Amino acid sequence: MANALITGITGQDGAYLSQLLLEKGYTVHGLLRRSASADVIGERLRWIGVLDRVTLHDGDLMDLSSIIRIIDRVQPVEVYNLAAQSFVHASWQQPILTGNVTGMGAVNVLEAVRIVAPRARFYQASSSEMFGKIQEAKQSERTPFYPRSPYAAAKLYAHWMTVNYRESFGMHASSGILFNHESPLRGIEFVTRKITDGVARIKLGLASELTLGNLDATRDWGHARDYVQAMWAMLQQDTPDDYVIATGRTVSIRDFCAIAFGYAGLDWQAHVRTSAAFMRPAEVEVLLGDAGKARAKLGWAATTTLEELAAEMVEADLVRHRAARG
Repeated sequence: MANALITGITGQDGAYLSQLLLEKGYTVHGLLRRSASADVIGERLRWIGVLDRVTLHDGDLMDLSSIIRIIDRVQPVEVYNLAAQSFVHASWQQPILTGNVTGMGAVNVLEAVRIVAPRARFYQASSSEMFGKIQEAKQSERTPFYPRSPYAAAKLYAHWMTVNYRESFGMHASSGILFNHESPLRGIEFVTRKITDGVARIKLGLASELTLGNLDATRDWGHARDYVQAMWAMLQQDTPDDYVIATGRTVSIRDFCAIAFGYAGLDWQAHVRTSAAFMRPAEVEVLLGDAGKARAKLGWAATTTLEELAAEMVEADLVRHRAARG
């Protein structure tokens, strides 16, 4: 069986990608940053039933020696770099950490692969946030970047370094410019999960209000389970390249609230409040992806509708809160 290594394996995408690779017969290894909360750090992997089927290795993106050691031990045929400080709002409070982990961390992984396993295929998790202050109504691989946060700037550095390693060293290195992708495994700090968790709390009588920031920002939201399929498909191509992965549909946070609350039979306007505390210093108002290249070359398309995604997330949060309540 082929070995695959995933950084960020304990995150949303890492969990779904682990599940996919296991189904395809890979032996899955993951980079795990040691912390005092190690007993709960694998909850996403446990949630989808794969925690006991993956091998976790202690390491850190900021410690090149640890990455080299792990890659040398695992000898992966595919390396997926999903690890990052990925919460945009937090990147304004921790810009240096975000630059180090999200930007330089990716280069550490690229360098380790180049040194120890140069024939391995490499995937970099790029982000639609790199488009920022959009230069075209619909963003494709040809759209100029204009990052609007420390997170987006760090991702852009990692993205261009992936291109440079591909062109300079002949590495099979590809980037997926993924638009927003959500699931029941999404972190509670992200707006979609904050909304569905709020819906569940309000439905069960555990809360009466939900406070959000800018309701007018619009995003192209898909399901993470669909998007990891695209990650894998990129590394099966003969030639490495960069691909936009998106649904081609954008809705506002206001509309997402209406969908999620409506699924639970609630009127969102009776419960949602706004606060300036949740506003970004520089907002990305609209993101809408053109995944035509991925459809043509990878045969990929999103299969989960936004309504199905919201329903799955609300149901999962209802289950969580009912279980916690006993």
